[in-house]
This record gives sequence, C-alpha cells and structure tokens, in this order.
Amino acid sequence: MAEEKKTVANQINIELNEEVAGGVYSNLAVITHSNSEFILDFIRVMPGMPKAQVKSRIILTPQHAKRLMKALNENISKFEAINGVIRDIQGPDGGFPINFGGPTPLA
Repeated sequence: MAEEKKTVANQINIELNEEVAGGVYSNLAVITHSNSEFILDFIRVMPGMPKAQVKSRIILTPQHAKRLMKALNENISKFEAINGVIRDIQGPDGGFPINFGGPTPLA
C-alpha cells in the first residue's frame, strides 16, 4: 500500500488548452546559457525574408536542460529505428541552410 501512495503522490495532472495544443512551428533554435539557466529561442525563418521572428522562448535550469537533451536523444533514436536516419541538412559553409535547399529568391 505504501508503494501505491508513493506512485499517486508523484503523478502530475497536466492540462493542455486548445491554444497551446495547436503548437508553434519553428525551423531554427538558438540556445544560450548562463551559469544558472539555459535559454532556448525557437524561431521561424521564411525563405526569401530578411527577418526572422522568435516564436517562443523557453528558460530551463541546467538540470532540466540535461534531462531534455537525454529525452530528445532517446526519442530521436526510437524515431530513426523506425523511420531511418534523419538527414542533417547544412548550408555550404556547414551552417544553417538559409535557402532551405530550394531556389535562391529573386526580387
């Protein structure tokens, strides 16, 4: 009985409202950190647009950031086991491909 109480006490009721459930699309993340926190800025970059906008900012403790990294690694491994290796697309300089691999925009 003590184990059952312990399990119930460790459960969290998580609510997801409609606005948040829709999600926010991001195709670039910028990560910075201080000695006490990690900041993840999720950005939407659009082809041919000179500006990009931060759509969401998440601030994590170092411990939470490490747990997130482990969870992402685990989930990517599971995904790739089912769907094959995720191809890493890079620009000509090894960085983020600003044109997304499509035609160069002309204006």
